[in-house]
Amino acid sequence: MEIILKPVAFVRNARTTPDDDNWGTVLSEIVLMDDFPSESILGIEAFSHLEILFYFNSLPDSKIVSGARHPRDNPQWPLTGIFAQRGAGRPNKLGATIVEFVELKERILVVKGLDAIHGTPVLDIKPVFREFLPRKEIYQPSWTKELMRNYW
Repeated sequence: MEIILKPVAFVRNARTTPDDDNWGTVLSEIVLMDDFPSESILGIEAFSHLEILFYFNSLPDSKIVSGARHPRDNPQWPLTGIFAQRGAGRPNKLGATIVEFVELKERILVVKGLDAIHGTPVLDIKPVFREFLPRKEIYQPSWTKELMRNYW
């Protein structure tokens, strides 16, 4: 089965390398593609947060993992399956991040905390509804707290 996706927007920001940390203060513009009408984002400013789905287009295929690896290639962290971590080297190179919505400038969404570099294709934009967030307590292994210590 072949699935063809077209970007709905592109990321514009000052980050040009996919460094692992310090994404929390990054301001990004999500620039809507010309073939989407302005009304496709009508009402988006009523939401505080958006979920951005994007494609790691600059990641070389040689970095894709389909099995297990040590997160961030750190042998101090356990060997973990790719679907049990959030690294970029995923089989379909998909990223998903919940960001803070800052402002709307015509066809440009300004957001804070998007961990995607300049030029990244955006595949979808969704408003965050509290009802779609976990309804129970979230638990995770202790190594993830160390991994994420400086991420945001």
